[in-house]
Amino acid sequence: MRGSTPCPCAANHRYGGNTSCVVLESPGAEPLILDLGTGLRFWGDNQPLDGTFSAHALVTHLHFDHVQGLPFLGPADRPGAQLDIYAPPQDGQSLGEAFHGFIRPPYFPIRWEDLRGTYRFHEVADTEIVVGDAKVMVRPVPHVGLTNGYRIELGGATIAYVSDHQMPMDGSHVVPASVVELAEDVDLLIHDAQYTASEFSDRAHWGHCTTEFAVEVAQAAGVKRLALYHHDPMHSDEMVDELVQLARGLVGEDLEVIAAAEGLTVTLADPLPDPYASAG
Repeated sequence: MRGSTPCPCAANHRYGGNTSCVVLESPGAEPLILDLGTGLRFWGDNQPLDGTFSAHALVTHLHFDHVQGLPFLGPADRPGAQLDIYAPPQDGQSLGEAFHGFIRPPYFPIRWEDLRGTYRFHEVADTEIVVGDAKVMVRPVPHVGLTNGYRIELGGATIAYVSDHQMPMDGSHVVPASVVELAEDVDLLIHDAQYTASEFSDRAHWGHCTTEFAVEVAQAAGVKRLALYHHDPMHSDEMVDELVQLARGLVGEDLEVIAAAEGLTVTLADPLPDPYASAG
């Protein structure tokens, strides 16, 4: 749920301090993981360790807070286990080479080759694909470096995942057409809301946006529910509470606003039990 760095502490125990990871699950479908941050380990702890694990991961970009949980996904580190990883192309190297580059000494005690599962890499950008049982739209999102946003249709529900989004620095507050396309009329938009307005004024070029801009994206796209996401590591639970109330004060009754939290489960096909989004 956090951006930038894991920061579990007493001040944020309700919303959590692990970095970006959401899992979409629907009965009969393989899990669809959105980003591979440190929250991934906790979800993986509840998966079988017998080599039958099979899942797909949509990674927005390769900044460390979005991938550093991968080597700690225990059920994937077993002979017979499979994980397909989708992410943007990387300049000057393949996607597999990029992952190999940070899971090795001196940055990590083991090498990529020591992981025992089967990992397959798929470079995706500005396209539509089928991933397992899900239809996925991939569109570019402004950030620092090539970054994907994803729109997922699964089990009768639609989810847009825009984890890191550079708000316009010129004060225009124009929502990019690609982001509107991703989020249009979705049941749930999970969106970057890292900064307050005063924080953004000091960090405008860091690749993120304010809570108010997250609301503007949701309103421009006509979404039903907005989950504020990628909380700043300096924001306490009380600060996140305040930002939720700020956002709710900016919207009408047709848009529900919540804050993403570790362990939170959101059911999207009420009254049916699937699919649901669970935060790792």
